[in-house]
Amino acid sequence: MSAGGRESAIIYCRVSSKKQGVEGTGLDSQELRCRQYAAANGYDVDAVFTDDVSGGGDFMKRPGMVAVLEHLKKNSAKGYVVIFDDLKRFARDTVFHLKLREAMAAYNASVECLNFKFEDTPEGKFVETVIAAQGELERLQNRRQVIQKMKARLERGYWVFAAPVGYRYQHSKAEGKILVPDETLAPIVREALEGYATGRFDIQAEVMRFLEAQADFPKNGEGRVRQQQVKEILTRPVYAGMVEAPNWDVPLRPGKHEALISYETYQRIQDRLAGKAKMPARRDTSADFPLRGFIVCGDCDAPLTACWSKGRHAVYPYYLCQTRSCVSYGKSIRREVLEGEFDALVRSLEPTPLLFRTARRMFETWWSHLFAVAEVRATSLKKRLAEAERQCEQFLDRIVEANAPSVIAAYEARIRKLEDEKITLTERIANCRRPIRSFEDTYRTALDFLSNPWILWSSPRIEDKRAVLKLAFVERLAYVRNEGLRTANLALPFRVLGGICGQNYEMVGPEGLEPPTRPL
Repeated sequence: MSAGGRESAIIYCRVSSKKQGVEGTGLDSQELRCRQYAAANGYDVDAVFTDDVSGGGDFMKRPGMVAVLEHLKKNSAKGYVVIFDDLKRFARDTVFHLKLREAMAAYNASVECLNFKFEDTPEGKFVETVIAAQGELERLQNRRQVIQKMKARLERGYWVFAAPVGYRYQHSKAEGKILVPDETLAPIVREALEGYATGRFDIQAEVMRFLEAQADFPKNGEGRVRQQQVKEILTRPVYAGMVEAPNWDVPLRPGKHEALISYETYQRIQDRLAGKAKMPARRDTSADFPLRGFIVCGDCDAPLTACWSKGRHAVYPYYLCQTRSCVSYGKSIRREVLEGEFDALVRSLEPTPLLFRTARRMFETWWSHLFAVAEVRATSLKKRLAEAERQCEQFLDRIVEANAPSVIAAYEARIRKLEDEKITLTERIANCRRPIRSFEDTYRTALDFLSNPWILWSSPRIEDKRAVLKLAFVERLAYVRNEGLRTANLALPFRVLGGICGQNYEMVGPEGLEPPTRPL
C-alpha cells in the first residue's frame, strides 16, 4: 500500500528477443498499456522490470523476472500487485506458471493481466491452467518449426548457429544470411589452427597464449582466452568449410561458406588432439631464460632449469640441473656462457650466399617438378575416390540387409570414415593445379629463415626464439659442464645445407685417374 492509501504495483514486460523489443509489440508499448491499466485501477507504479530473452519456460532464466521476485521478497509487507500485458508474457510452461504464481503468493503479491482475469475458483484455476498449457504448446510448436527450418538450411550447407570467432554473418539477397570470414579475426584464427596442425604450437596452452597476444582477439574481463574456447576452435569442422549437427542427425557435409583451413589440416589437428603433445610449454618460461626446457644436462639428460642468484652487489642469471642423483646437481652454468655458445651455433647455421642461391634453385626446380606430376597424382586420387564411393554403396546395401544393431553400427562407422576420406580426396583433387600464389609468395618466409636463422633468434620476443628451437632442431640439445654443447641434431634443411657446405669439391684434372692413351 502506498502512502496515499493507493495500492502499490510493479510492471513486468517481456519479449523473446532484443529485435522484438523495438517492434510494435515491444517493451515500450507493453509498459504504456500497463501504466494506463494501473492508472485506471488506482495503482501507484513503483518499478518496471523487463526481459528481452525467452528463457524457454523457466522464469529463473530471465534476469528481469528474477529481479521481480527479489523485489517482492524484500518488500513483502507492501502487498504488491504485479501487472503484465498478456498471460503468455508470464510463463509459457504450465509447471513454471504454477510455480511462479506460488512464489509471488508467498511474497504477499497478487497478479493482474490486461487480457485475463484471475479468479480464485476451481473453474478460474482450470481456465488459467488451460491457457498456460496452450502457451506451452505454442512455444514448443514454434521451437519445432524453427528447428525444422534451421535443419533444412543446414542440410543445404548453410551454417545456422552463432557465428564462430573468425567469421561474421553477411546478408545476401539470393542466399539470406551466410557466413563469411571476418577481415580482422580470420587471419588470427587461421594462423592458430595451422600452427597447431604443423607443430608450431605443441599444446593447446601455446595456442591460448598466441591468441592472448593478439590485441584484436576477443578476451574475457581479465584479458584472458578461456581453454574451452581454444578447444572449440581446434575441434570445429566449420573452419574447414564443413557443417554438421549430430544432435539433429545432420552428418558432416561441405558448407557454403569459405574455409579458413583445408579439411586435411583439420584432420591433422584432430589426430594431434587424440595423441600426446611432444614438448609442453610452461607458462613461467620467460625471455630471461629462452633455453630453459630445451637444453638438457649432458650427465643425466634432464632439462636444465634456470634462476636468478643473489650476489653481494647484484643478482646473476644461471642455468642448472636439479636432478638430485646427477653428478651436476645444483652446479650452475652462467647464462652468458651457455647462451653465448648457443648463439654462435645458430650463427653457424647461416649458409654462404653461393650455397643459398644453389639451394634456392633446387627448391625452384622441385617446385616446377610438382606441376609435372600433379596430373598423374590427380588421376590416382580420382581412382581412390571412385573406390571409396563404391565401398560406401556396398556398406549401405549391407545395412539394409543387416538385423543386428552391432553390425549396423559397425557399418555406419565404416561409412563415416569413408565419407571423411571422400572429402579429403575431393579436396586434394581440387588442389592438383597450379597454386594461386607464386613460389616467391609461398616460400618467402621459409627462405628468409633458412638464409639466416639468427635474425629470428635475436628477436626480443620469446615466441620467436622458441620458434627457432622448434624449426632448426629435431630434439633437445645437451650441454656438458666445462665442455660445452654436444653435437646438435639439426632439422633436415640445415642438415642438407651443412652437408653440402662441409664437402670439398674440386675439378677433376686432365691426368691422374688413368694412364694417358695415345691418339689413334
